[in-house]
Amino acid sequence: MKAFISCVFATALVLLSSSFALAVENKPAQPAQEASQLQQAVNINTADVDTLLTLKGIGTKKAEAIIAWRDANGGFTSVEQLLEVKGIGVAILDANRDNLRLQ
Repeated sequence: MKAFISCVFATALVLLSSSFALAVENKPAQPAQEASQLQQAVNINTADVDTLLTLKGIGTKKAEAIIAWRDANGGFTSVEQLLEVKGIGVAILDANRDNLRLQ
């Protein structure tokens, strides 16, 4: 009888743990593309500091540097020109590329 109860208990435990694992596996994850679509597009040729602050990896100093570059060079003709701004690297550009606009 003890062996039977132990077997039933072990079976129940296995079934519960596998059900829990399946529930965790089947939880829908939010794709990165959907998350980027939630953020408003930013026109880097007209954005003010507050708007630039909505971009990933951009703080006040980098936002001010973007505006200073834009003012000194007559605006951006491609989003890749952000790499010419001090403090903006490939990682920041790639993190924001889908949300950057020129017009």
